[in-house]
Formats: sequence, C-alpha cells, structure tokens
Amino acid sequence: MADLALDLADFITASPTPYHAVAEAVRRLTAAGFTEQPEAGEWIIEPGGRYLVRDGTLLAWWQPADARPGTPMRIFAAHTDSPTLKVKPRPDTGAAGWRQIAVEVYGGALWNSWLDRDLGLAGRLALYDGSTVLVNVARPLMRVPQLAIHLDRQVNQGLTLDAQQHLLPIWGLGSPSEGDLIAFLAGEADVDPDEVAAHDLVAHDLTGPARLGEEADLLAAPRLDNLASVHSGLTALLDAAGSAPGVVPVFVGFDHEEIGSGTATGAAGPLLETVLTRIAGGFDARTASFARSRALSVDVTHAAHPNYLDRYDPTHRSLPNGGPALKVNANQRYATDAPGAAAWARACRDAGVPSQYFVGKNTVPCGTTVGPIVATRLGIRTVDVGIPVLSMHSARELCGVHDPGYLVAAATAFMTDTN
Repeated sequence: MADLALDLADFITASPTPYHAVAEAVRRLTAAGFTEQPEAGEWIIEPGGRYLVRDGTLLAWWQPADARPGTPMRIFAAHTDSPTLKVKPRPDTGAAGWRQIAVEVYGGALWNSWLDRDLGLAGRLALYDGSTVLVNVARPLMRVPQLAIHLDRQVNQGLTLDAQQHLLPIWGLGSPSEGDLIAFLAGEADVDPDEVAAHDLVAHDLTGPARLGEEADLLAAPRLDNLASVHSGLTALLDAAGSAPGVVPVFVGFDHEEIGSGTATGAAGPLLETVLTRIAGGFDARTASFARSRALSVDVTHAAHPNYLDRYDPTHRSLPNGGPALKVNANQRYATDAPGAAAWARACRDAGVPSQYFVGKNTVPCGTTVGPIVATRLGIRTVDVGIPVLSMHSARELCGVHDPGYLVAAATAFMTDTN
C-alpha cells in the first residue's frame, strides 16, 4: 500500500498542471500498451486499451474482446485541476523597483497557504502555428511575500488579503517590461518567443511530497485534490484491463472541476457523453448500456481536523488510513444513493479494504463533485467517494500513505464488477 503512495508522489511531482498530468498519464498508458483514439479520427473497435486527450482532460478505457453494442461500463471519474494562481494574459507588472507577475485566483484556494513559498511556473504555450508546448520551471522562480508583522501588528488576530493587491508574486528587481516573462518561458521551452501567441500558466508549490509522522504513515504533498484520485483511477484501470469480461472499464479525468465544470473539457460539457456513446456502440445502443452502467465519482474528502472538530458531523467523520470514504448528502451535492452505496460496499468487501462515511455537519454546507453532473447528464447511477485529506485546497495537503492503495483496490473491484 505504501509503495502506491510513493508512486503517487512521483505522479504529483510530474504533474504541476492538468496538461502535465495528462501527459504523464499518457506516458503510463502508452507503456502499458494503450493506443490513442483521435477525437476526430475513425473510431477504433478492436479489443484493447485506448485513450483520448482534449487539453487538460483525459479519457481512457479497455475494450474487451467480448464487448457488444450495449455492453455496460464501469466509469471512474476524477479531475485533473487544483486551486492555484493563474497568470493573466499580460503578465509583466511591478512596483517600487520590484518585477512582479500578474495573476488571478483559480478555484477556491486558501490564499494564505500560498504566502512565502518558493513557487515554480508551469503550463503550456500556444504557438501561432496552432501547436502547444508544455513548459515547467521546477525551480524557485516566484514568491508571494507577506508583510512583516512590525507593519501589521494585528495580523495574528485576522489576516485579510486582497486578491488583486496582495497575491502578486515577485520574480526579480527592476522595471517591468512587456514580454519579459513570455520570452523567459519560451527560452525554457526552446521555442521562438515571437511565435508564442497565448499561454495557460499557473504557479505551483516546489516543496516536494514527503512522508510525515513517527511511523511515516502520512503523505504531505501539493495537489492531492485531486491528483490522488487521478493516479488511483489510472492505476485501477491498468489493473482492470483485460480482467473484466462483460464490462468496459473507463477512466475520465476532467479539467475545470474547481471552477464549476461548465466548460468544453469539464464534466458539464459533452465530451464524456460523446465518447461513452461511441464506446456503447452508438446512440441506439447507449440506452441499454447506460442503464446497466455505474460511475464512481472520486474526489478527496475532508479528513476530520483535530483542531476544528466542531465543523464535522460527530458520527460521520473520516480519518487518514481508514480507507476511502463514501460521501453522502441529502440534497445530492454528492450523487450517492442506496443501491450505489451497496455496489461500493460490495467492491470494498471483495477487495478486502476498509471504508468510511463522510456526511457534512447539518450547519456546515459541504462542497460538491463531478458526480451529480455525470449522473444528471447521463442518467448513470453514480457513487461519490474519496480518500480523506487534511487542509484541502491548501498549497500543500495531507493524506494517509495507505489510502491510495485502499482506493486502487476498491476501485479495481468496482470497475470489474459484473453484477
């Protein structure tokens, strides 16, 4: 189980952005014999592993030899994006002799967790010829400096940050000049800066994943939400490939979950429905397929915080290394229902792993996931689960080293279940 946590750490380090996460996933899928299904190309119906990429979203599946139109699917849905600071189109700014980078907040980030950290910069450069190039500055480049306590004596009684004024990283001294940052990044990517037409760039914390605790039974890392689920889903798909006659195991890692999923590559867009329709054998066959299919929406869940236990339901808390948590909400912020919960319980029983519950406190509204969106768009029974994570949406989060292995084992059982 701990070995999977170490592999998760490697996956996180290789994946500072959704585009890098997809590239690393494709590398692993290709090594396992999966081949690309071009979105605009002829549909491949032969048995075997396939993957399809659109920007920061990835779909992958195993087509069994006995698949027929209407064959049911077992879907693992996660998301590749994480809260961060995204670079604005005209990034070069500064004041008082400092060179800074203009950013805006992406998703529901804990702003204070980004202060006084060594930050790298990564993403993609879009060139005039229509191609894109990945770039990753994985060394100290930027820092969002906090004001010294001498100049804000009340800071420990409450920190107030203005996202426009207080979150601009510094990256040098001197006067800002338009084009400096892109010229620097073009050099990092070995492309002509005059050929860069646009960019998608985000900050990332450079403190690497680390084992924590007396027994080294915790994993501290950035982007556990939700690369922990992406990694587990990919691993489960590879484990399920070729061992699930009668069902089609499918993995999808969506981009843009942290900002609501309402994009062409998000869960609310048409991409998953289009691909699943083609896997099912066409529009006429998909009704039977979808009716017999099940989806697992996997996003990290809140681990009980020992310093803030008043924020949790006292009988539905989840703890690290206690196994993945089944997420339930009466108002369907999570998509779990009783038959879906039973299917998840069966998978955990078959895999021999523990499971927990997470239900939010009645007076503290919970978040949501791609689960209700997938269920609404497709009519496929969907179950929400996740491994417990502390300090969710921080620049650095904490989980148990055994939970990734527990999740992979249970997800593999779910993706190969023919009941």
